[in-house]
Amino acid sequence: MDKLFKKNTTNQYIVTFLSVLVVSLLCLFVRDRMDYKIVGYILLLVVSILAIFLEIKPVLLAAILSALALDYLFIKPYYTLHIDNAEDAFLLIMFFIIALINAVLTNKFRRMQRAIHIKETRASTMKLYNTMLDSLSHELRTPIAAILGSIDTLQQKDVHLSIDKQQNLLSEIEKASMKLNYQVENLLNMSRLESGYIQPKLDWCDVKEIIYNVCSRLSEETKDHKINYLIDDNLPLFKLDYGLMEQIIYNLIYNCSQHTPTGATIEIKAKYDVDVDYDSHTDLIKKCVITISDDGYGFPQNEIDRAFDKFYRFKNAKTGGTGLGLSIVKGFVQAQNGTIKLNNAEGGGAIFTLEFNVDCLPINSLKNE
Repeated sequence: MDKLFKKNTTNQYIVTFLSVLVVSLLCLFVRDRMDYKIVGYILLLVVSILAIFLEIKPVLLAAILSALALDYLFIKPYYTLHIDNAEDAFLLIMFFIIALINAVLTNKFRRMQRAIHIKETRASTMKLYNTMLDSLSHELRTPIAAILGSIDTLQQKDVHLSIDKQQNLLSEIEKASMKLNYQVENLLNMSRLESGYIQPKLDWCDVKEIIYNVCSRLSEETKDHKINYLIDDNLPLFKLDYGLMEQIIYNLIYNCSQHTPTGATIEIKAKYDVDVDYDSHTDLIKKCVITISDDGYGFPQNEIDRAFDKFYRFKNAKTGGTGLGLSIVKGFVQAQNGTIKLNNAEGGGAIFTLEFNVDCLPINSLKNE
């Protein structure tokens, strides 16, 4: 780190020297047709520009070099540091003082800007951290309390529980554990996204199988909803990351189940599509398009752009949540070079559209093999 800093400082000194030298030489060519006071303004401008980008010491060097160049090359007698009259001496001194003040003030202004930026970043981080703790304290406490309460009831020896009651308590423990596992998985997935650890492992995936498996896992959450499947039976295999796709679809369907009223319909479409590559005009772009929609309340129009923000929870949301699910979806989609769009349906409800440019393998080719 120290070597890098020293190297950077050395480069700044070189830039300072070359800037003053080049400008002085250019002005030297027109010295006979230009008043030396104008040259002083130009050199002062150079110092001001350097002060915007460089550290204080190289800028101070620029001020000194500019004053010396102005005296040596442009104030008569030329090529000497001697000054004949008091007016020129006063002008040179004022030039040097103004250059120094400009350098110091600009540097202080930059330091203030950096300090303000750091303060704002810390405040934003703390706000995000507090939001996360607030969300987690609710989302994790609820299933943990359900698990502990059910276990405590089961362990009471002086209370006789029927088989049905025991099964209900065990079912509550299972549901709470699944919810707890979901939240922990989301935190781990967000950590992977933040660290850039996500490396998709592309392989042939049966998207239809992924959708049915996910819906089976979410049978408890969607038991009061109607699910419509619009999936082509001859849907080809797509080269995607099975685990990431499973998590994407899980989070989207789970989100629909939690933010729609009882009896709402969740519709899942999956299709193979092609598009023309307009660069080559001949090649076709093969696409896997997945659409998950519902007929619930939809998203507030003035907040819909923030749906994929980390830890963001809509102001009028009736249910809890950490605000991680959709941001993880977007991260996993982008990790596979895909896109995701969110729109509100005209009749009410939300529509998530996923598109992946992928290789595909027709099912018929597997049967032939």
